[in-house]
This record gives sequence, C-alpha cells and structure tokens, in this order.
Amino acid sequence: FRSEHPENVCVETWFGDREATERAFARADHVVDYEFHIDRVTGVPLEPRAALASFDPATGRTTLYAGSGGAVRQKAEIAHVLGIPAKDMRVLSFDVGGNFGTRNRVYVEFGLVAWASRRLGRPVKYTATRSEAFLSDYQGRDLVSKVSLALDTSGKFLGLKADNLSNIGARAVSFSPLGKGAGLIPGSYDIPAVAHRARAVFTHTTPTQAYRSSGRPEVNFALERIIDMAADRLGFDRIELRRRNLVPARAFPYTNGVGAVYDSGAYETNMDWSMRLAGWEERQARRADAKARGKLYGMGLANYVESSIGSPKERTDITVRPEGVIDVVIGTQPSGQGHETSFAQVAADMLGVDVGQVKIIVGDTDIVAVGGGSHSGRSMRHAGTVISMGADDLVTKGRRIAALYFKVPLERMAFDAGRFIVADTNHAIDLFELARVASQMELPDDLKGGLAISRENEMHDPVFPNGTAICEVEIDPDTCEMQVVGYSTVDDVGRCINPMIVHGQTHGGVVQGLGQAIYELCALEPTTGQPLAGSFMDYGMPRASDMPPIRAEIAEVLSPTNPLGVKAGGEGGTTPALSTLVAAVVDALTPYGVTHVDMPVTPFAVFRAIRSAQKAPQPQRNRGL
Repeated sequence: FRSEHPENVCVETWFGDREATERAFARADHVVDYEFHIDRVTGVPLEPRAALASFDPATGRTTLYAGSGGAVRQKAEIAHVLGIPAKDMRVLSFDVGGNFGTRNRVYVEFGLVAWASRRLGRPVKYTATRSEAFLSDYQGRDLVSKVSLALDTSGKFLGLKADNLSNIGARAVSFSPLGKGAGLIPGSYDIPAVAHRARAVFTHTTPTQAYRSSGRPEVNFALERIIDMAADRLGFDRIELRRRNLVPARAFPYTNGVGAVYDSGAYETNMDWSMRLAGWEERQARRADAKARGKLYGMGLANYVESSIGSPKERTDITVRPEGVIDVVIGTQPSGQGHETSFAQVAADMLGVDVGQVKIIVGDTDIVAVGGGSHSGRSMRHAGTVISMGADDLVTKGRRIAALYFKVPLERMAFDAGRFIVADTNHAIDLFELARVASQMELPDDLKGGLAISRENEMHDPVFPNGTAICEVEIDPDTCEMQVVGYSTVDDVGRCINPMIVHGQTHGGVVQGLGQAIYELCALEPTTGQPLAGSFMDYGMPRASDMPPIRAEIAEVLSPTNPLGVKAGGEGGTTPALSTLVAAVVDALTPYGVTHVDMPVTPFAVFRAIRSAQKAPQPQRNRGL
C-alpha cells in the first residue's frame, strides 16, 4: 500500500541496542532468519454487540447500556465525544457476552445511540447482526515479523533482530499489540544484544485492537519458530538449545535486551516440569504407535513470557452492612472470568468472614467512580491489591470504633476471624454487630460514615507471567487431516487465589490459541482488503470435541511488585499455543523435509507444506489393515 499511500506508516520506532546487535551478528558463527505472517482473527463473542441509550430531559442525563470491559473509561470518552459533562453520562455494563479485548474500546454505535436519544428524546437501541460483527468488530493479530537469530558454535544466542510490521486497519484504535510485543521480543531467553524495529501502518481494513494476550502470541510464535529452525538447520537438540539460553533463576530481576525488567521466574524448572507432565521421554514410543496406525506423530514445545500491566489506578469502596453483607465496589468488572468469586475470596480472607457474605458490585458508573476495567491481565493484581489494602483500612477503622465502644485503649483492641476482641477478656464484637452499633454512636469526624472505607491505589510496575506448553498431534498422511491428541502446560501466575478459576482460564486460553492456529482466519482479498469471512460458513471455530484433555499445572513464583505476589493467569494459555501447535505439526512432518507450516494449519496447509518441501521422501507406513 505504500506506493499508493506513502504516508500510511503511523508509527515507526526502535527498541534495544542497534550497534551492539550489529557487532554481535558480525562475530556470530551462524545466522538464521525467516519472515512470519501471523494472520488476522476476530473475537467472535457469543452475543454480537448491542447498545441502548435513554435520555432523560428532566435531569439532562443520558444512560447507556453497553457491554464493555471498562465502563468508567467509556463514560468519560463518550461524554467527551458528545460534549457533555461526565456527570450527565451514566454507563451500565454488566454481562458482556464475550470480550477478550474485543469490547474494551468504545464502538461508534455507543456514541451514536446516545446522540440520537438526546436528539429524539426517546430511547434508541442498536444490535449488530453476526455478519456486521464479522465486518466491524475490532480484530486481532495481523503482524508480519522478520526475525534473525545470531548464534555461536556452542549454540549460545548472541543477538536477535526483529522487524515487525503491524496492520492497525483504517484508523488507530490501539497500539497495544505492537507495544506489548515489543517489550518481549527476546522472550524467555538471555539474548545480550537485541534490535527491534516496530512499525504500524494504516490500511483499508477493519481496525485491530488488543486481543487476548495482546501482541505476545505473535512475537512468541516468531521467536520459538526461529529457535526450532536454528536447531534443525544447525544440528542442535531443540530442548538443549533452549536450556542453554534460558534466563536462569538467579538472574531475577532480569533486564532483557529491550529494557523490560522481568520480576521473577523459574523458566528452566517450568520447562522440565512441563516435559514430565507431557511424558516427553515417551515421544518415540508414541511415534511408533501412531505409525502402526498409519499416522504421523509430532510433539512441539514452546516457552513463553508475557507482560501484564494495564491501567494503573484502581479503587474500592467497602461497606459492612448490619444485616450480614459486605459490599465491595470495584472498577475492575468481569466478562466471565469469575471475578465475583475470586475478588470475594480476597475480601473474605482478609476480613475473616464467609465468602458468601461478600457482594461484589461492578459496572454502574453511578456507583463505580474509578476503575481500569478488565484488560492486560490486570484484574486480580490491581483489584486484589486494592481490596486487600481497603480491608486493612477497614480493620484499622473498626479497631478504633470498637475501642470507643468498649471504652478501652486502642492498643488493647485486636482483630481475628471477623471479630474485634479486647485483649485478655471475653469481650468481643463481630464486624456486622459493630456496623450496627457504629450507626448509633457519636463518632469523631474521621470515623463518621460507620464501618465503611474508600481506598485508591496505583501500580505502575509490570509483572511477567511465564511458562512452558507442549502440544501433541497426529496427522493422516493420506488426507493431511491433523488432530491435537495432547496438550500440557505449566504456567507461573504468581500467587494463585483460586486454582479452579485459573485452570479454567488456562483451558480457555489454550483453546483460543489453538483455534487461531488451526481454524480461524479473517481472510481478506489481498489487493482490495475485501473481507472474505462474513459468517461461520467462512470462519472456523474450535469445538469441544476438537480439543484433547488439557494437563495443566500452576507454578507460583511470587512477584515482588505487589502485596499479594500476583502475576496474571488469564492470557498465558493463549501466548504459546500458536508456536507449540505449529512446532508439533512440523515435528510430525519431519520425514517430508518440512520446516514450517503456515497458519491456520488446515489439511490444505499441511498438503501444501509437504508438496513445497525441498525433499519429500515418502515414509513407510503400516495402515494396520
């Protein structure tokens, strides 16, 4: 497109040390390079987006119902677009119907229904059809990455060059994929010299936006594939080549080649754990068994590290009600991640009450005044931290009120298991009873409002979840049909608040990544940008019956960046899924001389890879007939 529109490059910048990288490449014994294209996908939410706006002439306020990942931010943005004070805008966002970043930015229809309602003086609603969603939902990925890896004779990585070109579509909605990927170009590896050129370009296609694990699956795919290619071309074992270059545990906090500071990790431990979980040493026996059934067996491995930061500011309002309920207002709203459970767990644990007594309140900007929403793996880290801080404040305030109630010095008041206790006596009062009596007491000005607090917090330090994933596939050499027969993953999420929810996030993330790797493609006519996938007839989606049982384990290397030691658990399943699936397919197709397969890995893609390989010796097969 540059020949027609030379100004379409909207971002161009460099990361790392270009001079040091050139010196590293000059002294390298080997250089391996390849150009990858990670194609476009879309979020395919269960429910297409919808918005309902209602203007009240009596109050001058507009109320908007619209599923999103951050009602507070969208309130401010829509009010700005309409040219009205923020106080005259109310956004209600509850059950989103599917997100993963697709709905974290404002859509034009949200502003249009609000504008139309103000003009007409009556409610206005918009509901997208599925075809409209395929055409206009913010899409994901679409990165061209040219990567060069420099090595010495022992297999030590000396330098890495990456030239990444991101297609952001017809207008800029988000630069997050390009920026998030830029910080993780070296991945889990100790690469001393890195140079990364990052560009974003406008094209006449649908805008792209942060999509689950924004920017990280793309750069992980390019890095892990180039490592496998280097191992194959130079005669290294692919595991030993990785082991030789992984960032060691003793190096943390570790600053990578583009300046990102990894907080904590045990990368080699995770890789070994994942290999045991998958039965790596049994792969030759599995290969022989598959061959006896007329199938080609392959096993792929990928290490990953990703970043999590997100909007830095979060707030909670915690109120203890005498009737036995604790209201926790929080600006990090859920879109299916189980926040109502895990956030309540944090509050319940800190306050010594049953989790069923905690009510999480989200999504109404008349109640939620501050909050960054759910994105970038920030939810538990930011919300959990501010809830724990708020709980501490509540206990501190409660001790002061209880001391006044019992007429004892503050130092004699203790708190344990939901009760305020006078030391060395049997005098005690629980949270809910204290809330009742506090409403009837004459309290100093700084204790007024009863047993309720507000707490804000900002965190600017990123965290770096990480892990290792292993995929197993079988391919029918006659039909080129591929089946995923096994998947194992070990994910370091820092402190894990609710293992069941984290496992659910892992499973969903794996399936989301495998869906892109095997089925999903927003196909475009290359010269015009005309969309060619406008329905489920054209766009493949993974089904439960397509997926194998997923063996998942949680590693907990605590992060020093926040009080809970949390990293993130929502995106790690997706990050390495592309690279480990393709690695497994290439491993299965090794007898044909195949070194790479383009995604999505359809039977035709497998057929094309076999036919285009330089040498394609036909393997001996026993069909077992």
